[in-house]
This record gives sequence, structure tokens and C-alpha cells, in this order.
Amino acid sequence: MRLGPAIAITLLLCAGCDAGDGTGSGAAEYLSSYTWQEDAPWFGGLSGIELSADGHRATLLSDRARLITADLTRDADGRVVGAELTGQWPLRASTGQRLKGQAADSEGLATGPDGQIYISFEDIDRVARYARPGAPARVLNDPRTFGDPPRNRSLEALAMDGAGRLYTLPENAPDARGQIPVYRRDGQDWHIAFTLPPRGRFLPVGADFDPEGRLYVLERAVTLLGFRSRLRRWTLENDQPVREETLLTTAAGRHDNLEGVAIWRDNAGRLRATLVSDDNFLRLQRTELVDYLLPD
Repeated sequence: MRLGPAIAITLLLCAGCDAGDGTGSGAAEYLSSYTWQEDAPWFGGLSGIELSADGHRATLLSDRARLITADLTRDADGRVVGAELTGQWPLRASTGQRLKGQAADSEGLATGPDGQIYISFEDIDRVARYARPGAPARVLNDPRTFGDPPRNRSLEALAMDGAGRLYTLPENAPDARGQIPVYRRDGQDWHIAFTLPPRGRFLPVGADFDPEGRLYVLERAVTLLGFRSRLRRWTLENDQPVREETLLTTAAGRHDNLEGVAIWRDNAGRLRATLVSDDNFLRLQRTELVDYLLPD
């Protein structure tokens, strides 16, 4: 989601507020934060992240229709201590033209085992496949697939399971029962595979699967003292979510506007979450890479 002017002004006014030094609650263990700075006008707004199996190569998505790749330097404990850009490509429409305007609100990112890239878009609701960075898009749904969600509240998160099936969910477009619909693509068709229960003011902004096939949803709440983040996990049994777990709930202002999440195992076999923040292209926000250790 691109924050509206009123919210952006509030965050700017509160940028110096003391939000406390508590990490929040949950079973996740905080490991590190790295503030990433680049002197390029297109750098920022990062809303999606995918990592290589060793956590050192990153593919990232800006919400202004740009794909970025980078090499991450980690210390002996796995903390990110450096990030080096290795490539950047503007996203293109199926015609090959660069995306602009409402069509350029790219939010969710997933990569397939064959290297193909999948991106969900929020303003004009769609999921597109890219054979490689810089290639033209192939749209994977028709305009009626996801109903008529409110503008700037639609397909924020995208993930792929071990069977190669895509899942997407809106940020704030609940069904008639107030539940969060999760769409899955089986073959050529999308349908609501299941729903997830909302909890409090948090809204979904990112998703991923771990190597064991469990679903993770990153959520965000905007407060007067800054952003709060929450990470929930579900085990899927017979393709239905069970055993909801809240792994992380942060205090306001602990991190910036975390929107993307990648779940992976490090060389020691520890389960990890690497999260990235969307700075909304505002100077008083920051692009942040955050690592947590997760329980099995």
C-alpha cells in the first residue's frame, strides 16, 4: 500500500517520537537490522523480498514497478552488514512498454524454482509472470477474478508453495464474514482456497512459505508512534490452515514500515525470517533489512 498524504504527514511529525526500546512479543528472536542507503532516485518503496537458499542473494520489488537484485554480506552470526546492488529493471506491461500510473503499483513478489518471477499489483488488481527481469508481463487472471476491492487495499501479498501454486491475499478487502480471503491459483484458475481470521488492527502486507510448507503472513498496523509489525504462521493440513501461531508482534516504532518477508534456513539449519521495509520515498523513513530467528 502506498500511504496517503495524511498518514505520511503524521509519520513525519512523529519521526522523532520516543516509541520505547522494547522489541514486542512472540517466540521470534530478534537478530539484527541493517539500514540500506543508495544514491539513486528510483531506490526505495521496497515491498517484496525473495532470498537464495543461503540468504546471500536477494531479489526485491519496489512499489513503483521496479525489480532489484542485490548481494547481501552477512557476518559469522548471519547478520546483514552490507548490501550491494547487482541489477535493476523497470517492470513492463504485456506490450513491452514500461508500467506507469495506476498500473505500476507493484506490491507482492514470488519466484519460481525455474527462475520465473511473479508479481501482484494492488491498484489494478492482477498477478503477472515475468520469464526474466526486464521481460514483458504475462497477466495470470482476468479483471473479475478478485472482485472489486477498495482502491489501495487489494493484492498486497504473494507467495508460492512447494508445489508451485501461487497464493495472494488483499490488504483490506474482507469477505462477508469479515475474514481475510486467500486466493490460490490451481492450473489456470484462481479461487478462494481458505480464509484467515483478522486479529486487531493489523493488516496483511506480505507472505511466504517455509521449506516445511507452513504459511507465514506479515502484517502491519499504523499508529501515532510509528509502525507495528506482526508475523503469524499456519500449518496447512489437507490444504487448510490449522494451528495459528503468532511468532512476532513488535512495539510501535521498533522497525520501519516492514512489508516484505522471506523465510529460509541458514547454514546451521536455523529457521529465519528476513523482512524489508517500504520507506515510501520519504527522507525520514528508511529502507531496513531485519532478521529474526524463528522457532520450529
